[in-house]
Amino acid sequence: MHEFNRASQRLAKLDELDAALINRLQDELPLLPRPFAAIAAELGCSEYMVIARLQRLLAQGTLTRFGPLFQIERGGGLFVLAAMQVPEPRFDAVADLVNALPEVAHNYRREHALNMWFVIAVETPAQADSVCARIEALTGCAVLAFPKEREFFVGLRLTAQATLACGVDHDLDESP
Repeated sequence: MHEFNRASQRLAKLDELDAALINRLQDELPLLPRPFAAIAAELGCSEYMVIARLQRLLAQGTLTRFGPLFQIERGGGLFVLAAMQVPEPRFDAVADLVNALPEVAHNYRREHALNMWFVIAVETPAQADSVCARIEALTGCAVLAFPKEREFFVGLRLTAQATLACGVDHDLDESP
């Protein structure tokens, strides 16, 4: 769930099916009883293979999150963009503390005085201050909070490319 992890600092080893799956999952997920079966048919593999590869990509840290994007405010919640100035020698330790919190997502390192930026997602606006205070207590670093004022749709899509021959190093069978 967190973009800042040491595994993401290396080039992921993807075969053609991994890359095709990642690229396909950035589009809409079919609203069907078995959406992965529909995706498997598009990609020319089994539903089991799609699910197994997705689980592997998440487990190894190639993908850090897979799930829907909600307009949390419609349900009474709140997204808060937050930033901290973290001393460089403590950066990894602080990132681990921050990333361990279930309310935190999208943690990024930046080349700036405010060198750690992350998103806090909470069920109620009152919880945002509590999460920021907990992070400050855990890390000893001040949290600057920037609650979302307007929604912007950026439409970011990152194209994955294969770096391996298909099926190499994966040990995935076609059946459960």
